[in-house]
Amino acid sequence: MSRKVLLIEDDLSLQELIISFLKSYGFETAGYADPKKALDRLLVEKEPFDIVVLDLMLPGMDGFDVAKMIKSQLDIPIIISSARTDIGNKIYGYDLGADDYLDKPYEPRELVLRIEAVLRRYGRKNELVVSDFTIDETNKTVMMEGYPIDLTRIEFDIFILLIKNRGKNLSRDQIIGSLGLEDEMKHRTVDMHISNIRLKIGDDAKEPRYIKSVWGIGYKFTG
Repeated sequence: MSRKVLLIEDDLSLQELIISFLKSYGFETAGYADPKKALDRLLVEKEPFDIVVLDLMLPGMDGFDVAKMIKSQLDIPIIISSARTDIGNKIYGYDLGADDYLDKPYEPRELVLRIEAVLRRYGRKNELVVSDFTIDETNKTVMMEGYPIDLTRIEFDIFILLIKNRGKNLSRDQIIGSLGLEDEMKHRTVDMHISNIRLKIGDDAKEPRYIKSVWGIGYKFTG
């Protein structure tokens, strides 16, 4: 699966070089010189990216402010790539939540190594192991005893909600509200998604091992 990089870099020749180099290592990269356009794509259009590579000296907006906005809304790794190499800037960048700080100039291969290292760390950070399941919240994947489970986006969201509330009764209305779903979503639609999840994880509704129906209320994860 291709990994997606959001590159915010106003040096267009460097931006082109980085995009070309990352492509050769299997990264799909979107490059922006204008930080506001990059933020629109990430925060407004909600385009899913795996990592952000961020310059600090940008037109119209300081890179630190960009990092602050991203981290306030998304749990996504950021590598700062900057010619501001003094320790004060580095400390501030890390304080804002940057995952790495790469001094310019650098070899593109070093950026690839840093990206891969951050994504490995981030993958472990966002990995949740419960019962027979290993869940990667960043990539929204579920493994059951080492085998992938093909859940739709809404099935994944319902499943992770149940797991994070393990042992608690969740009503259908709570499930709809917690996931920010439309108010007019019907209870039977929740039931349909639960039924699909059970089918995919091999759970018997009559003798459930993982997802138990709570009469008159909703469901709970008991695995």
